[in-house]
Amino acid sequence: MTANIACSDFLHFFRSWISNPLRVAAIAPSGVSLAKLMTKEIAALDGPIIELGPGTGVFTRALLARGLKEADLTLIEYGPEFIDGLKARFPSARVLQMDAGHLAHAGIFQGEPVGAVVSGLPLLSMSPRKITAILAGAFTYMRPGGAFYQFTYGPRCPVPRPILDRMGLKATHIGGTMRNLPPAAVYRILRRKPLELSRERFKYHSREAEIETAAGDAGG
Repeated sequence: MTANIACSDFLHFFRSWISNPLRVAAIAPSGVSLAKLMTKEIAALDGPIIELGPGTGVFTRALLARGLKEADLTLIEYGPEFIDGLKARFPSARVLQMDAGHLAHAGIFQGEPVGAVVSGLPLLSMSPRKITAILAGAFTYMRPGGAFYQFTYGPRCPVPRPILDRMGLKATHIGGTMRNLPPAAVYRILRRKPLELSRERFKYHSREAEIETAAGDAGG
């Protein structure tokens, strides 16, 4: 990416942030180091891929550098100010202007063909209901073993633990970068295996039993 393109992207992103800071959430596009971290586990065989909130296409370029075909990318962007630029830069990709919270009912794929979802969405500024809808939609199209990749500027996973537990998902921190503005961390979110779910239920029921025993002892 040339310096002129990088400068143009920064100005475009900054103007978008000024007009709607809650939706855009960052004053500058994600950096190259974060893009590499977000896509380092994704290979060409994982296609097709869904990208949520591609903005100016920083993660999109990183996916192409990993060997993904442009035609294997579906870019879901809510901001109308980014749509024309994405279509011009990635003419073979499918670019859809829509709210990622409506993904589950959009019917953009048949079955479960997607190997990964890469999210540039500002989950920290979203409600639990919206986060749940986005994850539910993403995993509607995800084939077994597929992963949802999310970055955050916060100190922990931006998907609250109760949501992960309720949806049968687990989040793993896969790295961070200080070379991004601001510094960021990346999480991989997967479906839990049946054995893991069984263990979680066992722990939950054990805690319930401990509480009931403690309450009985206190009452006796």
